[in-house]
Order: sequence, then C-alpha cells, then structure tokens
Amino acid sequence: MAITVGSTTPTTGLLTSMGVGSGLDVASLVTNLVNAKKAPQQNQITSQATQTNTLLSGLGQISGALSALQSAMTSLTDGSAFGARSVTSSDTTVLGANSAGTPVGGSYKIEVSQLATSLKASSGAFATSDTAVGTGTLTLAVGDQSMSLSIDSSNNTLAGIRDAINKASDNPGVSATIVTGTDGAHLVLSGTRTGAANGFTVSSTGGDGGLAALDYDAAALSGNALNVITAAQDSAYTIDGLAGHSAGNTVGGAIDGLSLNLVAVGSSTLTVANDGSKATSALTNLVSVYNSFVGIYQNLTKYDATTDTAGAMIGDATANSINSTLSRLVGGTANGGSLADLGISLQVDGTLKLDSAKLTSALADGGKQAAALFGGDQGFATKLSSQLDQWVGSNGVIASRTDSLSKQLKDLSAQQTALDGRMADLTARYQAQFSALDTLMTKLNSTSSYLTQQFDALTAASKNK
Repeated sequence: MAITVGSTTPTTGLLTSMGVGSGLDVASLVTNLVNAKKAPQQNQITSQATQTNTLLSGLGQISGALSALQSAMTSLTDGSAFGARSVTSSDTTVLGANSAGTPVGGSYKIEVSQLATSLKASSGAFATSDTAVGTGTLTLAVGDQSMSLSIDSSNNTLAGIRDAINKASDNPGVSATIVTGTDGAHLVLSGTRTGAANGFTVSSTGGDGGLAALDYDAAALSGNALNVITAAQDSAYTIDGLAGHSAGNTVGGAIDGLSLNLVAVGSSTLTVANDGSKATSALTNLVSVYNSFVGIYQNLTKYDATTDTAGAMIGDATANSINSTLSRLVGGTANGGSLADLGISLQVDGTLKLDSAKLTSALADGGKQAAALFGGDQGFATKLSSQLDQWVGSNGVIASRTDSLSKQLKDLSAQQTALDGRMADLTARYQAQFSALDTLMTKLNSTSSYLTQQFDALTAASKNK
C-alpha cells in the first residue's frame, strides 16, 4: 500500500507536491504558521501605534492653533494696538513726522526757518592730486575729539593726505575727497555729522610748513586756508510760535510722542488723531484666529452618525479642558467689563462674532475702553496669555503630553523589533523542522514505490504459475 501525504496520482499512488519530493509545501506551511502566531501581537502594536500617531497629529493641530492665538495677542498684550495715532503733515515737502510713543491728539503749526547742515570746506588749488602739500603733523578735531596724523614724504601729496584722513581709526568725524576743477585739484573736507557743535578744525605743526595750506578754525579771525562751502549749523524752527533748534533734521522730544523730520524751509501744520484701524485689525484677527481653533477642536472631537466615524480626539480630556477654559475666559469678564462691550460676543456654537459697528463706536475714545479691558494683571490679555503659556510653553501641558506619546511610540518600536526578531527565530525553527519532515517523507515515498514494485512482481509471478 502507498502512504499518501498531500495530493496523489491514481496510476502510481506516489506523492506529488511543491516540496523536494514529498509533496509538502514547506514555505506556505511556515508562512501561515508564523503569521498565525504573530497576528495577535502585531495587531495590538499596529493599533496602539495608529492611535498614538493620531493623538500626536491632533495635539499638533491644537498646538498650532493656540500658538497662532498667542501671536494674535501680541499687540493686545503690549497695548500698542490701542495707542495708535495717525500723524499727518499738511506739507510733506517741508515737514514729515511719525509716532514715537503715544502722542496727544491735536494740531501744531510748525515753521522751519533753517535746516541743520554739516561743515564742508575746500583747500586751494593744487596742480594734481599727486602734488606734494607738505610734511609735519596734521590735527583734525570735532568738539572734544581729535586725531593727529604724521605726514611725511610717503603720504604728503593731496591724495596721500586724503587717504590718511579716511583710513584713520580715531577719525573724529571728518571725511576727505578730491575735487578737480579747471584751476586744479582741491582737497574737500566734510563733517560727518550736522550741527553747529560738530564743525571741525584743522591745524598743522612742524615739518616743512606746507600743511598750513589746510589750516581752518571757524573761531579764528584770520589764518584760515580752507574755503567754507557749507557752514555747520543747527536746524531752527518754531512750534506754535515756540522757538527750537536741533543739531539734526530729525527732531525727537520737541512734541511728546512724536519724531519730526525737517525737510525744507517753510511751514506745515501737523495733525495728530486717534487711529482705531490697528485696534480694529488686531481684534478682528483675534476673533478669526480664535474661531479657527474652535473649528479645529470641533473637527477633532466630532462624531458622524451617518458614517459612524469619530474624530481623532473625541473624549480627549486635554482637548476638552482647553476648549472649555478658553470659552470661559472669552465669555467672562475682566477689569469690570466684557468683550461684548467691544462688540465681540460668544455664540452658541462656541465661536466669536464681531459687531464692526459696535467696535468702531467703542474705539471712538481713542482705545481707552479697550485698553482698560485688556490691560493690567486682571485684564483679558494677561488672563489669556498666561493660560496659553501653560498649554503651549516649552514645559506646557501639550509639550508634556507630546513627550509622553513620543515615548510610547519608541516603546512600540522596540516591541516591534523584538517581535520581528522572535518571528525570525520561529521561522528558522519551523523551516528546519518542516524541511526535515519533507526529507523524511521523500524517503518514505521512495520506500513505498519500491514495495509497490515488489508486490506487483509477486502478484504477476503468482498468476503465471
């Protein structure tokens, strides 16, 4: 009789299969057995990893929305949104101005009678820029600062002296250049700062005496070799008849909270008015960003009965706590008022709605009411910002939760590696066992074939007798 494993052929009774000779499908058997062993643990790891990654993604979306809310709070927290003023000049060719603080509203008539200038003076004519001027010590001074240059045969030309001045590390504020006209080359010296106090002096000592051709002191009655092109002077102006002057043409402090830019001689009326556009923009942005957070939260925590699908963070305590706290803060009071006083109201669906007309009316006082609501230790700005810091700060709730979930993923990755290793060992063991079985079955098939042949021979011999 034949021993059959797997499929047989009706004519010979011998085993036939995908194996070496026994008909045993070793590869499929090993794969199926290993997969059956691995499936429960693999499903658990995959499920936990998917859930953890889903939570991480949801926390990332919430963190991004809260960070955007933090940014939207910036100008509301420092109060800059509420103190904005518009500054206009009736003649910008004469005068410009910008806010340098919180100027008081009003108008100012400003007369500019003189602009600040720096001293510029020119030497007499020399044949060329390479013409020798003289040797000795050349001293240039501006106020109480000065530098002394040693001029010798290596740098005593007009060009050499120019370079010595410009390259000096202790230059007090004088630049030099060469201007060539029909009469020859001139060394032109210019003060780098405007104002009467910033005029320079040039003096020479020692050497061959030739450097005296560059001497200059505005206070001296005689002996000046340089010709003044532009004198050093302060700007001069009046504000509503009150005289003022400055070393420069940008004047700060003349009017509280304003910086004046004097452009030309003439008159202009400067008008300072409340500008609610910045506050309107900041509050509108706050509403928009807050509503964006609400939309993200609702999407992450919703349940769709039609498709029987749940949001990634439905029932999540962290997300629910953040949403309820924010809702309580924006719907509550601060410093005796509420956001509704500014036309910002909390809706049934959790979003904020802005009444533009009411906001414009509330800002008509120059932003004082709005600033009072947001300012101080008990203002909306402090309440919201401190809470946001607890959530999205480097040591905040979301960062801590994210770290915890990341560690879970690392643990799951380690579990996956260990499982893969065990399954590789199991695969090798099964492969060896079933390969041995396959070899044994091949031998049995060979023996079966031999016995069948012998029985057939005996039967034939018996019939012939």
